[in-house]
Amino acid sequence: MRIARRELLAGAGAAWFATGVARAASPADLRAALDEAAHLPPDAALAKLAPFEAPTGPLRLDLEAARAGLAIDVALLRHIPSGRPYRVTPRSGAWRSPQPNADAIDADTAALRADADAGILPPRPLIERTMAGLAKTRAETPAAAALDRQAALLDALRPKAPAEAGLGRLPGGAEAYTLLLRRTSGNAADPLVLEHRLVEERDALHARAARLFDRIGVADNEIGARYSTLWRDPRWLYPDDDTGRAQAVTDMRHMLAKARARLPAAFGTLPPWCADVDVRALSAEEIAAGRNGYREVPTPTRRGAYIVDLKAIRRRPRWTLPSVVAHELLPGHMVQLGLEAETPPHPLRLTYAAAFVEGWGIHAEQLAGEEGAFADPRDELGHIHWLLFRVCRALADIGIHLHGWTRADTLKRLVAWQGEPAYFAPFATELDRIAVEPASRLAEATVWLALADRMHGPDDIARHRALLDGGRIRMEQWPI
Repeated sequence: MRIARRELLAGAGAAWFATGVARAASPADLRAALDEAAHLPPDAALAKLAPFEAPTGPLRLDLEAARAGLAIDVALLRHIPSGRPYRVTPRSGAWRSPQPNADAIDADTAALRADADAGILPPRPLIERTMAGLAKTRAETPAAAALDRQAALLDALRPKAPAEAGLGRLPGGAEAYTLLLRRTSGNAADPLVLEHRLVEERDALHARAARLFDRIGVADNEIGARYSTLWRDPRWLYPDDDTGRAQAVTDMRHMLAKARARLPAAFGTLPPWCADVDVRALSAEEIAAGRNGYREVPTPTRRGAYIVDLKAIRRRPRWTLPSVVAHELLPGHMVQLGLEAETPPHPLRLTYAAAFVEGWGIHAEQLAGEEGAFADPRDELGHIHWLLFRVCRALADIGIHLHGWTRADTLKRLVAWQGEPAYFAPFATELDRIAVEPASRLAEATVWLALADRMHGPDDIARHRALLDGGRIRMEQWPI
């Protein structure tokens, strides 16, 4: 599954030597080149950026990330004609736009046909569900003719489509999977090396959980079954009413206040807006509009917030919430994204370092644990369950796309390993995402594991700030 370095860098190298020696660029010239590159095919984008050098600081990070990601996209085109697999699915494609555009839908249809000619076909169940979605959308848009053309192609592809998801089942799929992993995390990521590490992490988390379950008197043969038992213990469930939801928010605010007090030990003096954050529940209007939980990133002029989904509050035991506060608020996304708001990365860096954001959030949970946020054994079990969720879905990602696991077999593994799904990721939903977003879940875990290995030592404050102050970055760019 190794991708030759020359394959990754061929496009970049060709563009570089075609244009001669790199030259220093003014910030305005480089930003303009990055803006133009974002709308070009990958090889043309690399050629556009080849003449430039950047000064130190965020612009250099933008340029380095853009070149690394675009070189991977050039290599991906050798395996997937459209540049990414499963371009049209129940979850993706121009047809999903609130106002579908006929030209964009036809472009997707052309990409779908090119992929199919190369043997890259979505699994049959996803084709059928996409067709059902297209039929429903058709009645609500003037782009009906384009939707009909797309549906006709999907119908023609359906008989020869594979019954199960899995990029590794397709021509060049294993190599493409490695490239997709590296596209948003870093150039050195290796899925089979990571799989071995993830199995070790899963087993270590199970051992920790077993000791804690023994301590609180929850017995069973499998860790998943023990979690299911604790999940339903009414002593830790909130009432399914306004009073229960208000109490959950109050509890999370208490957790947040403690997390805020711990920030200086890990980060020193932060810009004040990073800690100026709150938590609230979805409003009745947001629930009626179909919104799920979301975050508002703090900026120098706007308070941040995590708007928590408590609709199915009986699925959110109190002991699962401390890790949510650590991940979504402090020291998680609000610190990382709050610092990033000061010097926003270019959209190309946002794309090619995307896995960093979730990787940091998972690392923040572990950092909170090291600082004593999960002293109660049930809170620690909640923390472990969230980590198991990250580990197990990354293992499922590898299993489905490289080892040919079926959906049914993967579901059995997830139930045994973690018992209960994460609140926002029911098993069926998560399996759908893994199927159509190869390597995305693994990329997030890759960044987290690298952070876990590197972010320890006597100079934690300096390490954290060096890593975060410039905004998200690819792993090969880390200064630690």
